[in-house]
Amino acid sequence: MDRTQRPASGRNGLSEKQAGPDGEGQFITVARVTKPQGRIGEVAATIFTDFPERFSTRKRLSGSGPRGERRELELEDHWFHKEQVILKFAGVDSISQAEELVGWEIQVPRSDRADLEEGSVYTGDLAGCTVFDSGREIGRVTDVQFGAGEAPLLIIQGEKEYMVPFAAEFLQELDLEHKQLRMTLPSGMLELDAPLSREEKERQQKKD
Repeated sequence: MDRTQRPASGRNGLSEKQAGPDGEGQFITVARVTKPQGRIGEVAATIFTDFPERFSTRKRLSGSGPRGERRELELEDHWFHKEQVILKFAGVDSISQAEELVGWEIQVPRSDRADLEEGSVYTGDLAGCTVFDSGREIGRVTDVQFGAGEAPLLIIQGEKEYMVPFAAEFLQELDLEHKQLRMTLPSGMLELDAPLSREEKERQQKKD
């Protein structure tokens, strides 16, 4: 997705709302169509970008359908309504044509992402990073989730599935070129509420 993130700090709250990663492809998702809006083909879409003002300059967009289909979209008009963006595309001029776009992701080339201020990162770039805790490899980032807490949670798949806050106080080094994230986590954090590993599940089933 096109959202950004700084490691959240307990002092100044740098966490921002954002969406999960969009994989390692050539495109990133800036919105997802949820329903038709109006009678002449407009659609309402959930915003997945920290730079919604760029809809004013992003006239050529790409659509990715639920079954992997892709089509080019020309944005004729847009406006914001109730935390969503309303989009009007050329050639989409009726409710039935708008319904065909429900569930589609509106995307831009990854190379078209906005430049970030120092210390910020696109969360999609964290996907696939190998995570180290005090030098020990614990797994790879598979997703990023946001909840009620200040810091987003890195979903890390290793011996177990871990959920680790992306917080400045734990971060040692982020090397996106080599897809490495080095952290120093508090003692016992990796054991808190961690799902059981396959071996532990098998042992638990035998006991039951």
